[in-house]
Amino acid sequence: MRSTRRIVCVVLGVVGVFLAFAAGVAAQQPVPAVPLVEEVLPEIDPGDTAWVLTASALVLLMTPGLAFFYGGLVRRKNALATIMQSFIIIGLVSVQWVLWGYSLAFGPDIGGGLLGGLDWAGLMGVGTTPNAAYAATIPHQAFMVFQMMFAIITPALITGAFAERMGFKAFLFFTLLWATFVYNPIAHWVWSCTPIAGAEALAGCSGQPGWLRSLGALDFAGGTVVHISSGVSALVAAVVLGRRLGFGQGPLEPHDGTMVVLGASLLWFGWFGFNAGSALGAGELATSAFVVTHVAAAMAAITWMTMSWINKRHPSVLGAAAGAVAGLVAITPASGYVTPMAAILIGLGAGVFCYWAVSWIKHRIGVDDALDVWGVHGIGGTWGALATGLFATVAINSAGGNGLLYGNPAQLLWQAIAVGVTWVWAGVVTWVILKLVDVTVGLRVRAEDELAGLDASVHGEAAYAVEI
Repeated sequence: MRSTRRIVCVVLGVVGVFLAFAAGVAAQQPVPAVPLVEEVLPEIDPGDTAWVLTASALVLLMTPGLAFFYGGLVRRKNALATIMQSFIIIGLVSVQWVLWGYSLAFGPDIGGGLLGGLDWAGLMGVGTTPNAAYAATIPHQAFMVFQMMFAIITPALITGAFAERMGFKAFLFFTLLWATFVYNPIAHWVWSCTPIAGAEALAGCSGQPGWLRSLGALDFAGGTVVHISSGVSALVAAVVLGRRLGFGQGPLEPHDGTMVVLGASLLWFGWFGFNAGSALGAGELATSAFVVTHVAAAMAAITWMTMSWINKRHPSVLGAAAGAVAGLVAITPASGYVTPMAAILIGLGAGVFCYWAVSWIKHRIGVDDALDVWGVHGIGGTWGALATGLFATVAINSAGGNGLLYGNPAQLLWQAIAVGVTWVWAGVVTWVILKLVDVTVGLRVRAEDELAGLDASVHGEAAYAVEI
Protein backbone atom coordinates (compact mmCIF):
# COMPACT_ATOMS: atom_id res chain seq x y z
CA MET A 1 0.00 0.00 0.00
CA ARG A 2 2.82 2.40 0.89
CA SER A 3 4.64 1.63 -2.37
CA THR A 4 1.45 2.33 -4.31
CA ARG A 5 1.02 5.68 -2.57
CA ARG A 6 4.61 6.58 -3.31
CA ILE A 7 4.16 5.73 -6.99
CA VAL A 8 0.97 7.78 -7.19
CA CYS A 9 2.70 10.72 -5.53
CA VAL A 10 5.62 10.49 -7.97
CA VAL A 11 3.28 10.42 -10.97
CA LEU A 12 1.28 13.38 -9.68
CA GLY A 13 4.50 15.23 -9.01
CA VAL A 14 5.79 14.60 -12.53
CA VAL A 15 2.50 15.82 -14.03
CA GLY A 16 2.62 18.90 -11.80
CA VAL A 17 6.18 19.73 -12.86
CA PHE A 18 5.21 19.21 -16.49
CA LEU A 19 2.25 21.56 -16.22
CA ALA A 20 4.33 24.18 -14.45
CA PHE A 21 6.95 23.94 -17.18
CA ALA A 22 4.32 24.20 -19.92
CA ALA A 23 2.79 27.24 -18.23
CA GLY A 24 6.22 28.85 -18.05
CA VAL A 25 6.80 28.22 -21.75
CA ALA A 26 3.44 29.80 -22.55
CA ALA A 27 4.21 32.84 -20.40
CA GLN A 28 7.46 33.44 -22.32
CA GLN A 29 5.80 33.38 -25.73
CA PRO A 30 5.73 36.84 -27.34
CA VAL A 31 2.33 38.47 -27.70
CA PRO A 32 1.51 38.69 -31.41
CA ALA A 33 1.30 42.20 -32.79
CA VAL A 34 -2.11 43.52 -33.79
CA PRO A 35 -2.24 43.51 -37.60
CA LEU A 36 -2.65 46.85 -39.34
CA VAL A 37 -5.21 45.34 -41.69
CA GLU A 38 -7.97 42.93 -40.83
CA GLU A 39 -6.74 39.34 -41.05
CA VAL A 40 -8.77 37.04 -43.28
CA LEU A 41 -9.41 33.81 -41.37
CA PRO A 42 -10.55 30.55 -42.97
CA GLU A 43 -14.31 30.21 -42.87
CA ILE A 44 -15.77 27.37 -40.81
CA ASP A 45 -18.11 25.11 -42.76
CA PRO A 46 -21.03 23.94 -40.56
CA GLY A 47 -21.53 20.78 -42.62
CA ASP A 48 -17.88 19.74 -42.38
CA THR A 49 -17.84 20.52 -38.67
CA ALA A 50 -20.99 18.53 -38.03
CA TRP A 51 -19.58 15.54 -39.90
CA VAL A 52 -16.21 15.58 -38.08
CA LEU A 53 -17.90 15.87 -34.67
CA THR A 54 -20.23 13.01 -35.61
CA ALA A 55 -17.27 10.97 -36.83
CA SER A 56 -15.49 11.67 -33.53
CA ALA A 57 -18.45 10.21 -31.65
CA LEU A 58 -18.47 7.18 -33.96
CA VAL A 59 -14.77 6.55 -33.32
CA LEU A 60 -15.29 6.91 -29.57
CA LEU A 61 -18.03 4.26 -29.80
CA MET A 62 -15.47 1.87 -31.25
CA THR A 63 -13.64 1.57 -27.93
CA PRO A 64 -16.71 0.32 -26.00
CA GLY A 65 -17.37 -1.86 -29.05
CA LEU A 66 -13.86 -3.25 -28.68
CA ALA A 67 -14.55 -3.80 -24.98
CA PHE A 68 -17.53 -6.01 -25.82
CA PHE A 69 -15.58 -7.77 -28.58
CA TYR A 70 -12.68 -8.60 -26.26
CA GLY A 71 -14.94 -9.16 -23.25
CA GLY A 72 -16.80 -11.92 -25.03
CA LEU A 73 -13.62 -13.61 -26.22
CA VAL A 74 -12.18 -14.16 -22.73
CA ARG A 75 -13.37 -16.55 -20.04
CA ARG A 76 -16.26 -15.54 -17.79
CA LYS A 77 -14.00 -14.91 -14.79
CA ASN A 78 -12.11 -12.19 -16.71
CA ALA A 79 -14.95 -10.52 -18.63
CA LEU A 80 -15.37 -7.43 -16.46
CA ALA A 81 -11.62 -6.88 -16.06
CA THR A 82 -11.16 -7.03 -19.83
CA ILE A 83 -13.99 -4.57 -20.46
CA MET A 84 -12.57 -2.27 -17.78
CA GLN A 85 -9.23 -1.98 -19.58
CA SER A 86 -10.84 -0.49 -22.69
CA PHE A 87 -13.22 1.67 -20.66
CA ILE A 88 -10.61 3.26 -18.39
CA ILE A 89 -8.33 3.95 -21.36
CA ILE A 90 -10.98 6.43 -22.55
CA GLY A 91 -10.33 8.47 -19.41
CA LEU A 92 -6.57 7.95 -19.13
CA VAL A 93 -5.61 8.73 -22.72
CA SER A 94 -8.09 11.62 -23.03
CA VAL A 95 -6.33 13.43 -20.18
CA GLN A 96 -2.89 12.55 -21.54
CA TRP A 97 -3.92 13.85 -24.97
CA VAL A 98 -4.98 17.22 -23.57
CA LEU A 99 -1.96 17.66 -21.29
CA TRP A 100 0.81 16.72 -23.72
CA GLY A 101 -0.15 13.98 -26.20
CA TYR A 102 -1.76 16.18 -28.85
CA SER A 103 1.12 18.64 -28.74
CA LEU A 104 3.72 15.89 -29.19
CA ALA A 105 1.78 14.30 -32.04
CA PHE A 106 0.51 17.34 -33.97
CA GLY A 107 2.19 20.39 -32.45
CA PRO A 108 4.83 22.52 -34.18
CA ASP A 109 7.77 20.34 -35.15
CA ILE A 110 10.93 20.52 -33.03
CA GLY A 111 13.09 19.46 -35.99
CA GLY A 112 13.35 16.87 -38.73
CA GLY A 113 9.70 15.89 -38.66
CA LEU A 114 10.38 13.65 -35.66
CA LEU A 115 8.24 15.05 -32.84
CA GLY A 116 6.10 17.98 -31.88
CA GLY A 117 7.12 20.32 -29.09
CA LEU A 118 5.12 21.48 -26.09
CA ASP A 119 3.70 24.60 -27.68
CA TRP A 120 0.19 23.16 -27.51
CA ALA A 121 0.50 21.45 -24.11
CA GLY A 122 -2.74 21.78 -22.19
CA LEU A 123 -4.31 22.80 -25.53
CA MET A 124 -2.69 26.24 -25.33
CA GLY A 125 -3.35 27.90 -28.67
CA VAL A 126 -5.77 25.15 -29.73
CA GLY A 127 -9.02 27.04 -30.04
CA THR A 128 -12.17 27.11 -32.10
CA THR A 129 -10.72 28.85 -35.13
CA PRO A 130 -9.43 26.57 -37.93
CA ASN A 131 -5.81 25.50 -38.24
CA ALA A 132 -5.39 25.51 -42.00
CA ALA A 133 -2.38 23.18 -41.83
CA TYR A 134 -4.75 20.34 -40.89
CA ALA A 135 -8.28 21.37 -41.83
CA ALA A 136 -9.32 24.81 -43.03
CA THR A 137 -13.08 24.38 -42.68
CA ILE A 138 -13.47 23.05 -39.12
CA PRO A 139 -12.45 24.39 -35.69
CA HIS A 140 -9.01 23.34 -34.52
CA GLN A 141 -10.54 21.70 -31.46
CA ALA A 142 -12.78 19.59 -33.70
CA PHE A 143 -9.67 18.20 -35.40
CA MET A 144 -8.01 17.71 -32.02
CA VAL A 145 -10.91 15.76 -30.52
CA PHE A 146 -11.25 13.62 -33.66
CA GLN A 147 -7.60 12.64 -33.35
CA MET A 148 -8.08 12.05 -29.61
CA MET A 149 -10.43 9.17 -30.39
CA PHE A 150 -7.72 7.49 -32.48
CA ALA A 151 -5.25 7.88 -29.62
CA ILE A 152 -7.76 6.24 -27.27
CA ILE A 153 -8.54 3.10 -29.22
CA THR A 154 -4.97 2.30 -30.29
CA PRO A 155 -3.57 1.19 -26.88
CA ALA A 156 -6.93 -0.45 -26.17
CA LEU A 157 -6.27 -2.77 -29.10
CA ILE A 158 -3.09 -4.04 -27.42
CA THR A 159 -4.96 -5.24 -24.32
CA GLY A 160 -6.23 -8.28 -26.19
CA ALA A 161 -2.71 -9.71 -26.34
CA PHE A 162 -2.12 -9.73 -22.57
CA ALA A 163 -5.73 -10.43 -21.58
CA GLU A 164 -6.33 -12.42 -18.39
CA ARG A 165 -2.86 -11.96 -16.90
CA MET A 166 -1.50 -8.37 -16.65
CA GLY A 167 -1.81 -6.51 -13.37
CA PHE A 168 -4.03 -3.43 -13.39
CA LYS A 169 -1.35 -1.12 -12.01
CA ALA A 170 1.09 -2.33 -14.66
CA PHE A 171 -1.56 -1.86 -17.33
CA LEU A 172 -2.11 1.79 -16.36
CA PHE A 173 1.59 2.66 -16.38
CA PHE A 174 2.18 0.74 -19.62
CA THR A 175 -0.70 2.53 -21.36
CA LEU A 176 0.47 5.99 -20.33
CA LEU A 177 4.08 5.34 -21.38
CA TRP A 178 3.10 3.63 -24.62
CA ALA A 179 0.80 6.45 -25.69
CA THR A 180 3.58 8.96 -25.05
CA PHE A 181 6.61 7.17 -26.50
CA VAL A 182 5.11 5.00 -29.23
CA TYR A 183 1.82 6.45 -30.46
CA ASN A 184 2.61 10.17 -30.26
CA PRO A 185 5.89 10.01 -32.24
CA ILE A 186 4.50 7.73 -34.97
CA ALA A 187 1.42 9.95 -35.35
CA HIS A 188 3.75 12.92 -35.80
CA TRP A 189 5.87 11.12 -38.42
CA VAL A 190 2.85 10.19 -40.52
CA TRP A 191 0.24 12.92 -40.04
CA SER A 192 1.77 16.12 -38.67
CA CYS A 193 2.03 19.37 -40.60
CA THR A 194 3.75 22.41 -39.09
CA PRO A 195 2.54 25.63 -40.77
CA ILE A 196 5.23 27.57 -42.64
CA ALA A 197 4.26 30.82 -44.31
CA GLY A 198 4.50 30.61 -48.08
CA ALA A 199 5.47 26.95 -48.09
CA GLU A 200 4.56 24.83 -51.09
CA ALA A 201 2.03 22.06 -50.45
CA LEU A 202 3.68 18.66 -49.98
CA ALA A 203 1.53 15.55 -49.59
CA GLY A 204 -1.40 17.79 -48.73
CA CYS A 205 0.62 19.80 -46.19
CA SER A 206 1.54 23.45 -46.72
CA GLY A 207 4.41 23.45 -44.24
CA GLN A 208 6.79 21.02 -42.55
CA PRO A 209 5.32 17.49 -42.62
CA GLY A 210 6.36 14.59 -40.41
CA TRP A 211 9.31 12.75 -41.89
CA LEU A 212 7.38 9.74 -43.18
CA ARG A 213 4.76 12.03 -44.68
CA SER A 214 7.54 14.07 -46.27
CA LEU A 215 9.03 10.86 -47.68
CA GLY A 216 5.75 10.19 -49.47
CA ALA A 217 4.21 7.42 -47.36
CA LEU A 218 0.40 7.35 -47.46
CA ASP A 219 -1.75 6.44 -44.46
CA PHE A 220 -5.24 7.86 -44.73
CA ALA A 221 -6.67 6.72 -41.39
CA GLY A 222 -4.11 4.76 -39.40
CA GLY A 223 -2.62 1.59 -40.92
CA THR A 224 0.82 2.39 -39.52
CA VAL A 225 -0.14 4.79 -36.75
CA VAL A 226 -2.92 2.66 -35.25
CA HIS A 227 -2.85 -0.93 -36.43
CA ILE A 228 0.77 -1.85 -37.11
CA SER A 229 1.92 -0.04 -33.96
CA SER A 230 -0.64 -1.79 -31.76
CA GLY A 231 -0.31 -5.17 -33.47
CA VAL A 232 3.47 -5.34 -33.20
CA SER A 233 3.36 -4.05 -29.63
CA ALA A 234 0.80 -6.74 -28.83
CA LEU A 235 3.13 -9.45 -30.11
CA VAL A 236 5.98 -8.13 -27.98
CA ALA A 237 3.70 -7.94 -24.93
CA ALA A 238 2.53 -11.52 -25.42
CA VAL A 239 6.13 -12.74 -25.58
CA VAL A 240 7.34 -10.72 -22.59
CA LEU A 241 4.43 -11.66 -20.31
CA GLY A 242 4.45 -15.30 -21.31
CA ARG A 243 1.54 -17.67 -21.76
CA ARG A 244 -1.58 -17.81 -19.65
CA LEU A 245 -1.75 -20.58 -17.09
CA GLY A 246 -3.21 -23.62 -18.82
CA PHE A 247 -2.39 -22.42 -22.35
CA GLY A 248 -2.02 -25.45 -24.60
CA GLN A 249 -3.25 -27.81 -21.90
CA GLY A 250 -6.98 -27.35 -22.43
CA PRO A 251 -9.56 -25.11 -24.07
CA LEU A 252 -9.52 -21.39 -23.25
CA GLU A 253 -12.75 -20.73 -25.08
CA PRO A 254 -14.69 -17.46 -25.40
CA HIS A 255 -17.48 -17.29 -22.83
CA ASP A 256 -20.01 -15.23 -24.82
CA GLY A 257 -20.15 -15.42 -28.60
CA THR A 258 -23.10 -13.05 -28.84
CA MET A 259 -21.07 -10.36 -27.07
CA VAL A 260 -18.27 -10.87 -29.61
CA VAL A 261 -20.64 -10.35 -32.56
CA LEU A 262 -22.17 -7.30 -30.86
CA GLY A 263 -18.71 -5.82 -30.37
CA ALA A 264 -17.69 -6.52 -33.97
CA SER A 265 -20.91 -4.90 -35.18
CA LEU A 266 -20.24 -1.76 -33.14
CA LEU A 267 -16.70 -1.65 -34.50
CA TRP A 268 -17.98 -1.96 -38.07
CA PHE A 269 -20.47 0.84 -37.43
CA GLY A 270 -17.93 3.11 -35.77
CA TRP A 271 -15.31 2.46 -38.44
CA PHE A 272 -17.21 4.66 -40.88
CA GLY A 273 -16.26 7.56 -38.62
CA PHE A 274 -12.71 6.24 -38.41
CA ASN A 275 -12.14 6.18 -42.18
CA ALA A 276 -14.72 8.48 -43.77
CA GLY A 277 -14.17 11.00 -40.97
CA SER A 278 -10.50 11.20 -41.92
CA ALA A 279 -11.55 13.16 -45.00
CA LEU A 280 -12.17 15.97 -42.46
CA GLY A 281 -15.13 17.17 -44.42
CA ALA A 282 -18.49 16.07 -45.79
CA GLY A 283 -17.90 15.54 -49.48
CA GLU A 284 -16.73 13.26 -52.25
CA LEU A 285 -13.67 11.89 -50.46
CA ALA A 286 -15.64 11.01 -47.33
CA THR A 287 -18.20 9.22 -49.49
CA SER A 288 -15.53 7.22 -51.29
CA ALA A 289 -13.86 6.24 -48.01
CA PHE A 290 -17.22 5.19 -46.58
CA VAL A 291 -17.97 2.90 -49.54
CA VAL A 292 -14.59 1.16 -49.70
CA THR A 293 -14.56 0.67 -45.92
CA HIS A 294 -17.81 -1.26 -46.09
CA VAL A 295 -17.03 -3.46 -49.07
CA ALA A 296 -13.58 -4.42 -47.75
CA ALA A 297 -15.06 -5.51 -44.42
CA ALA A 298 -17.79 -7.46 -46.20
CA MET A 299 -15.30 -9.31 -48.41
CA ALA A 300 -12.98 -10.14 -45.52
CA ALA A 301 -15.87 -11.49 -43.40
CA ILE A 302 -16.92 -13.82 -46.22
CA THR A 303 -13.32 -14.90 -46.86
CA TRP A 304 -12.49 -15.73 -43.22
CA MET A 305 -15.77 -17.60 -42.77
CA THR A 306 -15.11 -19.61 -45.94
CA MET A 307 -11.58 -20.54 -44.93
CA SER A 308 -12.82 -21.64 -41.53
CA TRP A 309 -15.57 -23.65 -43.23
CA ILE A 310 -13.02 -25.42 -45.43
CA ASN A 311 -10.51 -26.12 -42.65
CA LYS A 312 -12.83 -26.88 -39.74
CA ARG A 313 -15.98 -27.99 -41.59
CA HIS A 314 -18.10 -25.29 -39.95
CA PRO A 315 -18.83 -21.71 -41.07
CA SER A 316 -17.61 -20.01 -37.88
CA VAL A 317 -19.69 -17.12 -36.53
CA LEU A 318 -16.78 -15.73 -34.53
CA GLY A 319 -14.58 -16.21 -37.58
CA ALA A 320 -16.89 -14.05 -39.67
CA ALA A 321 -16.74 -11.37 -36.97
CA ALA A 322 -12.93 -11.54 -36.82
CA GLY A 323 -12.77 -11.42 -40.61
CA ALA A 324 -14.87 -8.26 -40.75
CA VAL A 325 -12.51 -6.58 -38.28
CA ALA A 326 -9.50 -7.73 -40.31
CA GLY A 327 -11.00 -6.21 -43.45
CA LEU A 328 -11.66 -2.94 -41.64
CA VAL A 329 -8.06 -2.89 -40.43
CA ALA A 330 -6.63 -3.54 -43.88
CA ILE A 331 -8.69 -0.90 -45.70
CA THR A 332 -7.92 1.80 -43.13
CA PRO A 333 -4.65 3.16 -44.63
CA ALA A 334 -5.99 2.84 -48.18
CA SER A 335 -9.54 4.09 -47.62
CA GLY A 336 -8.91 7.57 -48.98
CA TYR A 337 -6.95 6.44 -52.04
CA VAL A 338 -8.51 3.33 -53.65
CA THR A 339 -11.50 2.27 -55.75
CA PRO A 340 -14.25 -0.12 -54.60
CA MET A 341 -12.81 -2.98 -56.70
CA ALA A 342 -9.43 -2.49 -55.09
CA ALA A 343 -11.17 -2.53 -51.70
CA ILE A 344 -12.64 -5.95 -52.47
CA LEU A 345 -9.16 -7.27 -53.26
CA ILE A 346 -7.81 -5.72 -50.06
CA GLY A 347 -10.61 -7.38 -48.09
CA LEU A 348 -9.90 -10.72 -49.77
CA GLY A 349 -6.23 -10.45 -48.85
CA ALA A 350 -7.07 -9.51 -45.27
CA GLY A 351 -9.27 -12.58 -44.86
CA VAL A 352 -6.55 -14.89 -46.18
CA PHE A 353 -3.46 -13.36 -44.56
CA CYS A 354 -4.98 -12.65 -41.16
CA TYR A 355 -6.62 -16.09 -40.92
CA TRP A 356 -3.26 -17.67 -41.68
CA ALA A 357 -1.43 -15.46 -39.19
CA VAL A 358 -3.86 -16.21 -36.35
CA SER A 359 -3.61 -19.94 -36.97
CA TRP A 360 0.15 -19.88 -37.38
CA ILE A 361 1.08 -17.85 -34.32
CA LYS A 362 -0.85 -20.02 -31.89
CA HIS A 363 -0.43 -23.45 -33.38
CA ARG A 364 3.05 -23.23 -34.90
CA ILE A 365 5.10 -20.97 -32.63
CA GLY A 366 2.91 -21.10 -29.52
CA VAL A 367 2.89 -17.38 -28.63
CA ASP A 368 -0.14 -16.66 -26.46
CA ASP A 369 -1.52 -13.56 -28.17
CA ALA A 370 -4.75 -14.21 -26.31
CA LEU A 371 -7.20 -12.42 -28.61
CA ASP A 372 -5.22 -12.47 -31.88
CA VAL A 373 -4.21 -8.81 -31.94
CA TRP A 374 -1.02 -9.35 -33.94
CA GLY A 375 -2.68 -11.62 -36.47
CA VAL A 376 -5.54 -9.21 -37.12
CA HIS A 377 -4.05 -5.75 -36.56
CA GLY A 378 -0.33 -6.30 -37.11
CA ILE A 379 -0.69 -8.38 -40.26
CA GLY A 380 -3.88 -6.69 -41.44
CA GLY A 381 -2.31 -3.25 -41.01
CA THR A 382 0.86 -4.34 -42.81
CA TRP A 383 -1.10 -5.76 -45.73
CA GLY A 384 -3.26 -2.64 -45.92
CA ALA A 385 -0.27 -0.29 -45.91
CA LEU A 386 1.46 -2.24 -48.66
CA ALA A 387 -1.78 -2.59 -50.62
CA THR A 388 -2.04 1.21 -50.56
CA GLY A 389 1.24 1.23 -52.47
CA LEU A 390 -0.32 -1.13 -55.01
CA PHE A 391 -3.80 0.31 -55.54
CA ALA A 392 -3.66 4.04 -54.69
CA THR A 393 -4.77 6.35 -57.47
CA VAL A 394 -4.96 10.12 -57.79
CA ALA A 395 -8.32 9.63 -59.47
CA ILE A 396 -9.70 9.10 -55.96
CA ASN A 397 -7.54 11.59 -54.07
CA SER A 398 -5.37 14.13 -55.85
CA ALA A 399 -3.48 14.85 -52.60
CA GLY A 400 -2.25 11.25 -52.52
CA GLY A 401 -0.35 9.47 -55.25
CA ASN A 402 -0.50 6.64 -57.73
CA GLY A 403 0.52 3.16 -56.65
CA LEU A 404 2.43 0.43 -58.46
CA LEU A 405 -0.56 -0.66 -60.56
CA TYR A 406 -0.99 2.92 -61.76
CA GLY A 407 2.62 3.31 -62.89
CA ASN A 408 4.40 4.44 -59.70
CA PRO A 409 6.49 1.63 -58.15
CA ALA A 410 8.17 4.14 -55.82
CA GLN A 411 4.94 4.41 -53.80
CA LEU A 412 5.21 0.75 -52.80
CA LEU A 413 8.77 1.41 -51.64
CA TRP A 414 7.68 4.37 -49.46
CA GLN A 415 4.94 2.20 -47.97
CA ALA A 416 7.40 -0.59 -47.21
CA ILE A 417 9.76 1.84 -45.48
CA ALA A 418 6.92 3.19 -43.34
CA VAL A 419 5.88 -0.35 -42.42
CA GLY A 420 9.44 -1.36 -41.50
CA VAL A 421 10.10 1.74 -39.42
CA THR A 422 6.82 1.32 -37.54
CA TRP A 423 7.52 -2.35 -36.83
CA VAL A 424 10.97 -1.57 -35.43
CA TRP A 425 10.03 1.50 -33.37
CA ALA A 426 6.88 -0.02 -31.89
CA GLY A 427 8.58 -3.33 -31.14
CA VAL A 428 11.73 -1.98 -29.52
CA VAL A 429 10.13 0.82 -27.50
CA THR A 430 7.32 -1.47 -26.31
CA TRP A 431 9.88 -4.00 -25.08
CA VAL A 432 11.73 -1.28 -23.16
CA ILE A 433 8.49 0.01 -21.61
CA LEU A 434 7.42 -3.49 -20.54
CA LYS A 435 10.77 -4.18 -18.93
CA LEU A 436 10.67 -0.83 -17.13
CA VAL A 437 7.18 -1.49 -15.79
CA ASP A 438 8.17 -5.01 -14.76
CA VAL A 439 11.10 -3.87 -12.60
CA THR A 440 9.07 -1.09 -10.97
CA VAL A 441 5.55 -2.39 -10.29
CA GLY A 442 5.61 -5.88 -11.83
CA LEU A 443 3.77 -6.93 -14.98
CA ARG A 444 1.85 -10.04 -14.14
CA VAL A 445 -0.68 -10.90 -11.45
CA ARG A 446 0.09 -13.71 -9.00
CA ALA A 447 -0.67 -17.25 -10.16
CA GLU A 448 -3.45 -17.69 -7.61
CA ASP A 449 -5.07 -14.42 -8.75
CA GLU A 450 -4.88 -15.49 -12.38
CA LEU A 451 -6.52 -18.82 -11.56
CA ALA A 452 -9.28 -17.10 -9.59
CA GLY A 453 -9.88 -14.62 -12.42
CA LEU A 454 -9.13 -10.91 -12.57
CA ASP A 455 -12.75 -9.87 -12.01
CA ALA A 456 -12.64 -11.11 -8.43
CA SER A 457 -8.92 -10.90 -7.60
CA VAL A 458 -8.23 -7.44 -9.03
CA HIS A 459 -11.57 -5.61 -9.05
CA GLY A 460 -13.48 -7.47 -6.37
CA GLU A 461 -16.54 -7.64 -8.60
CA ALA A 462 -18.23 -10.12 -10.91
CA ALA A 463 -19.43 -9.66 -14.46
CA TYR A 464 -22.55 -11.71 -13.79
CA ALA A 465 -24.76 -11.87 -10.70
CA VAL A 466 -25.70 -15.47 -11.43
CA GLU A 467 -23.93 -18.41 -13.04
CA ILE A 468 -24.42 -18.72 -16.79
